[in-house]
Amino acid sequence: MISQFPNLGVGLGFRERFRADVFLHREKIDFLEITADHYLDATPAKLDELKLLKENFRLVPHSLDLSLGSAEGIDRAYLEKLAALIEFIEPPWFSDHFCFTRSGGRRIGHLAPVPYTREAADVFAANIAAVRKVIRTPLILENITYLMRFPSSEMTEAAFLKTVSDETGCGLLLDVTNLFINAENFGFDWREFLDELTLERVVQLHFVGSHRHGKRLIDTHSDKTEAGIWEVFETVAARAGIKAAVLERDGNFPPFGEILEELEKAREMVHIS
Repeated sequence: MISQFPNLGVGLGFRERFRADVFLHREKIDFLEITADHYLDATPAKLDELKLLKENFRLVPHSLDLSLGSAEGIDRAYLEKLAALIEFIEPPWFSDHFCFTRSGGRRIGHLAPVPYTREAADVFAANIAAVRKVIRTPLILENITYLMRFPSSEMTEAAFLKTVSDETGCGLLLDVTNLFINAENFGFDWREFLDELTLERVVQLHFVGSHRHGKRLIDTHSDKTEAGIWEVFETVAARAGIKAAVLERDGNFPPFGEILEELEKAREMVHIS
């Protein structure tokens, strides 16, 4: 199924700060990734924005709160709102994360890692099955950054991602920045991580610069992509037949010309259009 996904090219995570610029430079942006949650329970102005974007760009939604790692299951109200948004957009796929964001019926406010266990993989499988009963559009899953790893884990992160993606048939959204950050912070080799994955399942990439805070790198989405992350990007692009890549920039916004330069650099590496 993944081999039949369309090639979207290199796109940009849409932010309101970029609104005028993306329309001025439409020919240099292959598609836009939107944060789905910004358009759930949206104001009339946000819905008008969504319609305008849909009329001018191919859109791919990226959701934040499916909480596929929650043992208590999927929030039905959230799922139905997300399904309505996806039905309106008609994207080739949508994405969420290898994480949980809800516990005890409450939102915890961030993307939290799960222990890499057989039990956790089964939770993902059950929740993905529940999502698929409502949303027919293919789902791909993104690796996250984390500040700690569970001692109860029975497998590596890469092996866990492989297990869930292989057993559910979900594609992967490989965030090369997150991979680079975790490798630096926890002292593992990102090349060995890639060797453990089923790279044929990688559909899309995310990239942006990392940010150093003391001895740690953190994922702030506010810096220019640096050489180490470009190395990961280029390695993955050479080894996996990816369909799309998205630059995520959420702060410390540079002149838009610098954004376009990063998009073009990525486009040269992935050879998709």
